[in-house]
Parts: sequence; structure tokens; C-alpha cells
Amino acid sequence: MRAVIQRVASAGVTVDGQEIASIGRGLLVLLGVGLGDGEDDAALMAEKLAGLRVFDDGAGKMNLSVAEVGGEFLIVSQFTLYGDVRKGRRPSFTGAAPPERAERLYMRVMEHLRGRGFAVQGGRFGARMQVRLVNDGPVTLLFDTDS
Repeated sequence: MRAVIQRVASAGVTVDGQEIASIGRGLLVLLGVGLGDGEDDAALMAEKLAGLRVFDDGAGKMNLSVAEVGGEFLIVSQFTLYGDVRKGRRPSFTGAAPPERAERLYMRVMEHLRGRGFAVQGGRFGARMQVRLVNDGPVTLLFDTDS
């Protein structure tokens, strides 16, 4: 499972001209599910996201988590994180999980976070989405459960 994690002042998702999700301060997570990913990867991803200390403390150091700043999560599925562009000019997505399994694991990450008491919103799996964000910092991190 791969994630691009962005610390945001705000973020939102629009589908067919309608905003379907929005958050204030928190983390926007673009989440891809790979062929070999399972429930353990979903749990690990949620654990990492919940504990990630990327918000500034009083001294301006990244020492605080989403919970400590009262932040929110916006999780957006993005199979293109498994796009392989090493050969040719067109990406191959053979490393991405099939949609049925990917959607189930995407939902499980959100369920794990909600189970920890977080406010979590999501995009619409499989839809063409427009994602807007105000990246705070900017802070952008990558996390892969295979690493």
C-alpha cells in the first residue's frame, strides 16, 4: 500500500461538479493499493497515519500528530500510485490491486482511523475526482507498507 501524505490547511474533493468531501487542518492522503496488499497493510497504514508527527509544536518543530492538533483526514483512492513508467512512455498499472480488493482495503484504512476516533472523509472510489488542497509548509511525504 502506498500513500502520498500532505499536511494541509484545507482540502476537498469534487465529483461531477459537486463537492463530496472537505476538511480543514489535517492530512490529505492519496492512497494506492498494490497486488499483494491485505488487511495487515491497511492496519499498518492507519497506524502510521494516526501517529505521524508532522504538525508544528510551539517551537516550530514537527512534533505533533493529527490528534494533537484536532485535525482531520481526507483519504482519496489513487491507483496511479502503482503506475510503472520505467519502460516506454505510457504507464503500466499491473502492480495495482483489482478494484474490488482495492476498494475494500481503502475502506478498511478509513474504518481503522474512524475506530481510533478520527474525523475521516473520503473521495469516491473509482470516480474521476478533482482534488483541491492548500498544502501547509509545504509538507509532502511518501509511505509504502512494503518498505
